[in-house]
Amino acid sequence: AGQTAAGQTAAGQTGVEQTGAGQPGSVHIGVSERSGYGAVDVRTGARWMVERIRAARDAGLESLFLGEHHATGGTYYQNAPMLGRLLAEWGDRPAGALFLLPLWHPVTLAEQIGTLASLTRGRFILQCALGGGEDQFGGMGVPLRGRVARFESTLDVLRRLLAGEEVTTQEPLPLRAARGGPLPPEPVDVWIGASAPAAIDRAARLGDGWIAAPGLTPAEAERQIEHYRSCCAAHGRPVGVTAIRRDVHVGADPADARRVADPILTHGYRGLPPESLVVGDVDQVSQAFADLDTLGYSHVLVRHLADDQSEVLASYERLAEVRAVLAGP
Repeated sequence: AGQTAAGQTAAGQTGVEQTGAGQPGSVHIGVSERSGYGAVDVRTGARWMVERIRAARDAGLESLFLGEHHATGGTYYQNAPMLGRLLAEWGDRPAGALFLLPLWHPVTLAEQIGTLASLTRGRFILQCALGGGEDQFGGMGVPLRGRVARFESTLDVLRRLLAGEEVTTQEPLPLRAARGGPLPPEPVDVWIGASAPAAIDRAARLGDGWIAAPGLTPAEAERQIEHYRSCCAAHGRPVGVTAIRRDVHVGADPADARRVADPILTHGYRGLPPESLVVGDVDQVSQAFADLDTLGYSHVLVRHLADDQSEVLASYERLAEVRAVLAGP
């Protein structure tokens, strides 16, 4: 359903090595960097993103991703140009961006991905999702209705273009002898964000990996990864990358972590349940990530709770210690 041999990579064969999900010390820590900065001066926010990615690189985090949102009316940096800038800081570790496929013309997106993959010294990973919200879709002039079909047909055409095929099709848009370029230097892995049962099934059927929603409580995270595994089995596909975003703050000690996080949580952080957030010192955060490892999550993608730049950079430094704890002696 919507796959081609030329465009489909083997599930789980990504540039971020799979080292036995569920085994102690196997979880990979990457960064899903914040792109929205509210009322912050636009040049300041952009500089902060660069500084944060330098800190993530220095902490040894293993992958870099940016999200996507449109028609916000505020300071939300778009992923393709910003990732191009951040790759100059990142080095040779895997990187990628999330794209809301129903909002994109597949040829334009293939060209953006091919260009970014050419700049990426490591492997490029395409994260993708349906997206939602009448404000966002309406602002882009795209109907919400039919977005599932557009997602699948766009992904199919995108994979074919990235594999160097010439594509003529009527879905998602009429294309005649379309080609993409530049072509990625190596196959692009596809991780699909999904939360609803049908969407998780779609990720198992079409993706090389699945990204769990950031707001899952530990109990929900356990139920959803079991559902993903069962869907992979039903489709006769191996379990791919299993990633989950966690919004975090790593303090110097538990009291320091609460000092930073509690004022933020008091106002209801992004509508996420407190149980889905990871706040504590190095040992507490390491344990929370180890618990996700035990559930079978192969990748934890961190985003920081704090607005204060100095607190975020200090938390990034401590994530290097978290990695060392998880790696063991």
